[in-house]
Amino acid sequence: MVMYGIKTCSTVGKARKFLKDNHIEFEFVDYKVTSVDETKIREWLEQVDINILFNNKGKKYRDLKLKELNLDDEGKITWMAKENYLLKRPVIEYGDGKVHVTYNEDDYKALFL
Repeated sequence: MVMYGIKTCSTVGKARKFLKDNHIEFEFVDYKVTSVDETKIREWLEQVDINILFNNKGKKYRDLKLKELNLDDEGKITWMAKENYLLKRPVIEYGDGKVHVTYNEDDYKALFL
């Protein structure tokens, strides 16, 4: 299992705590240290809708004034690869290449316990 996110994100913190409290081993990839490239993003998009993965509610989206660009899906992919803060978090890869985005305790219980 691999979790992608930012250590300082409170949602990522909740997800990490859940996994640790339930003795679930995982590798953590911090976007600040290791960026996620377009190839990886496209892999995730084979399972996850782009509107779930693309964070249009965050500070980075507002700071970059991306709403004004009215991005299509290819534009969103390009921007997510360039600015990983535009990825919702956490993203978890688990099982045989499955992907889950965001944290919800009930979802985590159903998926991982």
